[in-house]
Amino acid sequence: MITAICPGSYDPVTNGHLDVIARASHIFDRVVVGVVGSPHHKQPMFEIEERVDFLRDALAHLPNVEIDVFRELVVDFARRWDAKAIVKGLRVMSDFEWEFQMNQLNRHLAPDVETMYVMSSPQVSFVSSSGVKEVAAFGGDVSALVPAPVAKRFKELFPDGRPGTPENPGE
Repeated sequence: MITAICPGSYDPVTNGHLDVIARASHIFDRVVVGVVGSPHHKQPMFEIEERVDFLRDALAHLPNVEIDVFRELVVDFARRWDAKAIVKGLRVMSDFEWEFQMNQLNRHLAPDVETMYVMSSPQVSFVSSSGVKEVAAFGGDVSALVPAPVAKRFKELFPDGRPGTPENPGE
């Protein structure tokens, strides 16, 4: 059985993430979606339990996909699952630059774990978690960009958009 991991913060999971994970699930026997428990470089909008629940709901139809939380180096997480590969999505050139650096560090730490990149499908190549959060915070419709439970949660968090939006011009 060949296992791959798909690590990320998934804050929140987007249809772009789901595209990469689904495609990986057709290549590998088992895919473990690794949710970073406490990313050091950014403060998550959603708690870890909610991010995991969003993923469980969105990936329930893929029998060879599991979800786990990790708080260690990604290569240590890969080894914990006896994974042979780390699968990452690439959308734009800036993704490549960051991922190239991370790949070199990971190869140094774990030459036995290969990193593989999946180019985003054209229909989701512009979707990022940070972009989705920005649109949702200003009251924009993100229902075509994220799973339905995520879009619903954004509507709960930002029912009228953020102060200063056209709906609330003077605030």
